[in-house]
Amino acid sequence: MTTAHHGFEAAFWDILTVHEPADSPTAEGRPVDESRIAVVIEDEDDIRSLLSTVLAQGGFVVHGAATGEEGVELVRLHDPLVTTLDVNMPGMDGFEAAKRIRAVSTTYIVMLSARTEEIDALQGLEAGADDYVAKPFRPRELRARIDAMLRRPRQHLAAPPAGSEASVTSPADTPADGEWLEHAGLRLNPAMRVATVDDADLDLTRSEFDILADLLAAGRRVRGKSDLAMMLRGDIYAGSDFVSDSDARAIEVHVANLRRKLGESPAAPRWIETVRGVGYRLTAS
Repeated sequence: MTTAHHGFEAAFWDILTVHEPADSPTAEGRPVDESRIAVVIEDEDDIRSLLSTVLAQGGFVVHGAATGEEGVELVRLHDPLVTTLDVNMPGMDGFEAAKRIRAVSTTYIVMLSARTEEIDALQGLEAGADDYVAKPFRPRELRARIDAMLRRPRQHLAAPPAGSEASVTSPADTPADGEWLEHAGLRLNPAMRVATVDDADLDLTRSEFDILADLLAAGRRVRGKSDLAMMLRGDIYAGSDFVSDSDARAIEVHVANLRRKLGESPAAPRWIETVRGVGYRLTAS
């Protein structure tokens, strides 16, 4: 093992042991819940052990894999709630593994990598990851990110039968359970996690769904990229309105994917209008 790797490992364990005092609520960990399963896909033994410890402290039953191929099979077998995924692995890399996992599972995927270029984070999100975390990371922040993701519903339920009763609200209103947001043939139910356009189901990622729901709820009010980025990451950075260029670019990617799935052109949008230099809003009715 190289000196640099020794330093990298030491930095991780220093963060875990020194900055998590023994009397802190997170230091002792939560009771293990057999329904909270996590899969850690990481080729470095020491980092895989660290991640397993962090997740176990959060009450997860953890299964580890050293390769992408093995990790995909563990996801198929255990249907985990959370999967952490390294990017640089021999054989199948993290991007390909994320695509294969997303094809068979609704697990929350957190990609972790020493590759910090913006293009890498964007590629991870496009592959199906819910979050992209740079190494080295702080375990407390990682757990906070995972907790924020868990507050976003995991299941994408089927649309209700045609002709069933549904309350419809104005796009500017906040919907109650069972109510629908509607605009120009686009319908979305936040509680049921269902979205349709012209009566056809939309297959959206969690982030795409949440952005679309936010825009529908806001109506003609402009939602800045920073607003949408902070909405997606929950209260991880409560009290801070800092949004990085990478966060803002990720919103652009999510919106571009939304438009592609909706089948609309940015030049002549039917649903999502770009407010140049600011963000997005619904088109005029």
